[in-house]
Amino acid sequence: MREKLRVAAYAVCVRDGQVLLARSPDDDGIPEWVLPGGGMEHGEDPYDTVRRELMEETGYRIEVTGLLGIDSFRCHFAAEGPLRLPTDHHGVRIIYTAEIVGGELRNEIGGSTDMAAWQDLDAVPALRRVPLIDIALRLWRERPAAGRFAEERS
Repeated sequence: MREKLRVAAYAVCVRDGQVLLARSPDDDGIPEWVLPGGGMEHGEDPYDTVRRELMEETGYRIEVTGLLGIDSFRCHFAAEGPLRLPTDHHGVRIIYTAEIVGGELRNEIGGSTDMAAWQDLDAVPALRRVPLIDIALRLWRERPAAGRFAEERS
């Protein structure tokens, strides 16, 4: 089984009761809302990753204002196609808070997302979204000192 580690950085940007989200197609091509951010490049600092990814996906320049926490998850993927191996995937997601300091809202062209928009915080539960949004917004609301929730500790 192939082992794969992916480290990514994301930002929760909230202003005037709205959160900044991006939209990306899921594995079946159906659009779902995601938290702006993405994978680190080799040698890149996570702080630089989140700033780069936010600019790419939303058009905004941000100032990172805090570290909310780290979310870690693991899942297994079956082999697909003749040359693919089963994969043990481990994702580590660094979640920051950030403020917009420049740029203009725009949609990404030729990337992993197709739209960026401010969504009312109250409307988020009704959106088709990835679970990371709920994790990040809970971290933003509760601000656990350890950067994770008590029920996750072993």
